[in-house]
Amino acid sequence: MNQDFQRFGYSGTGGVSTAQVRNKVLRNTYWLLALSMLPTIAGAWLGVTYGFALFAGSPMVSVILFLAVAFGFMFAIERFKNSGVGVALLLGFTFFMGLMLTRLLSFVLGFSNGASLIMLAFGGTAVIFTVMASVATVSKRDFSGLGKWLFMGVIVILLASVANIWLQLPALMLTVSVLAIAIFSAYILFDVQRVVNGGETNYVTATLAIYLDLYNIFTNLLAILGVLGGNRN
Repeated sequence: MNQDFQRFGYSGTGGVSTAQVRNKVLRNTYWLLALSMLPTIAGAWLGVTYGFALFAGSPMVSVILFLAVAFGFMFAIERFKNSGVGVALLLGFTFFMGLMLTRLLSFVLGFSNGASLIMLAFGGTAVIFTVMASVATVSKRDFSGLGKWLFMGVIVILLASVANIWLQLPALMLTVSVLAIAIFSAYILFDVQRVVNGGETNYVTATLAIYLDLYNIFTNLLAILGVLGGNRN
């Protein structure tokens, strides 16, 4: 549900760069993406261990507050993307996103096979990323045209998710999760190929985009596994 600036009409540094520069940006993006997993894990561990709840009260108010904090981070990251401050803000943002996993992880860990479900979701996310990133890197097909359609899909998912706060329909939740996995998997194609083709030359912005793709895939996959495969103690 959480999108980077490209999702809402903002683009990174444009232009076609040399192959050497593109490879360097892609390499730095992957390194920073791997590094960003550490504060995410730390935030998730702290949240689950200490029962952390950043936003309490009305679900709608919680969503609004979450989006305000998340977009505040993302605007700041974009503002300082060309300096070390941008990297620090990105890592702070991934820690915050780790904390936001507390409710979902606590729910899944309530199952006797909760830990296995989390590892399965993590492994599934890794497989999806590997396949999509590989296709984006070696394919001659241009995936840039997917952008507007994927954006429309994100809007539909966002509206359906907000509506389900009141409707509380399990079938709608599962449908939204399946669509989210499909859409954000396609976004990996879009985002990685932007770097490969030189459309994105800032590795901080590129990392933010791909991180959000992976985060959304993981959370929705874990939600599906929890609903369909969770075993009560």
